[in-house]
Amino acid sequence: MINIDELKKKILYRSNYRGTKEMDKLLGTFSKTYINKLNDQDLVNLEKLLNIDDTNLYNFYNGIKTDFEIENNNVTFLFKNFEYKVK
Repeated sequence: MINIDELKKKILYRSNYRGTKEMDKLLGTFSKTYINKLNDQDLVNLEKLLNIDDTNLYNFYNGIKTDFEIENNNVTFLFKNFEYKVK
């Protein structure tokens, strides 16, 4: 059984500490926006998304070819259509 609170903490941490400042901000803002709106399966899918390296995630987000097929699900749809606004 998944501990949802622990999973959310892990997701928020991993989305804010990626390695590149741009992806820290993009994924951190995305995760913070949706973390409490996602169901359990979506949270698992978000954790999987965070396992993808920054280059491929950046390319996927910007519509550039990735090194491999990224799963098509609610989370990837939300991420692909997320409008990040620089503050």
